Amino acid sequence: MRLPCPICGERDRREFYYKGDALALDRPAGDADGGVWDDYLHNRDNLAGVVRELWHHAGGCGAWIVVTRDTVTHEVHGAERVGKAKA
Repeated sequence: MRLPCPICGERDRREFYYKGDALALDRPAGDADGGVWDDYLHNRDNLAGVVRELWHHAGGCGAWIVVTRDTVTHEVHGAERVGKAKA
């Protein structure tokens, strides 16, 4: 699989580290109930279809990107830097 880094261009997936669902960027408030934090830290949806994922380009420019891809076909629909990504 190849991922499009907004800075470096298309690169092999091995240059990147998967960091989870891009919705994980929406962290609970610091004073949230322990159950809310437990759910945030330990429970993940395993969706089939188009999802937005957080990736780190560790083997390249070091950018954090949000990749939109289909988890069934692995087709990549695009990528944006985290600071530029639409919610």
